[in-house]
Amino acid sequence: MPEAPLAEIRSLPSWLLGRAAARGRALVAEALAGHGLKMWHHVVLSAVRDLAPVAQADLGRGVGLDPKDLVGVLNDLQAGGLVLREPDPRDRRKNAVSLTAEGAHLLERCERAAREANDTLLEPLSAAERDRFMELLARISGTRE
Repeated sequence: MPEAPLAEIRSLPSWLLGRAAARGRALVAEALAGHGLKMWHHVVLSAVRDLAPVAQADLGRGVGLDPKDLVGVLNDLQAGGLVLREPDPRDRRKNAVSLTAEGAHLLERCERAAREANDTLLEPLSAAERDRFMELLARISGTRE
């Protein structure tokens, strides 16, 4: 009996991690879409909550988003009444971004939806396996705290 196609590729940890990541992104994207957000909207809202008031340039560097792309995301979020861009109190030449109350409420709902999507992703694992899996992912991704 012949081997399954791409058996060598499918045995690589990088391939398996990529497939798991793609599935996780799809689950989270679907959950966020139910609240009218895309992934980058969620990332930026979360960063604004954690850093606000934050200079727009610092926000872009903090989330690793190109300045032109960040402007588009912020335009969407501001049009939805989720963030405010105002002159930075520390440097009036810059814009500072902060969450509105509506943005904070939506972020809470989206964080809950993202956690539920991740629970779905990890559903095949026991609680102990999930803890170990997360520990191992942090180690190989270089983000272990």
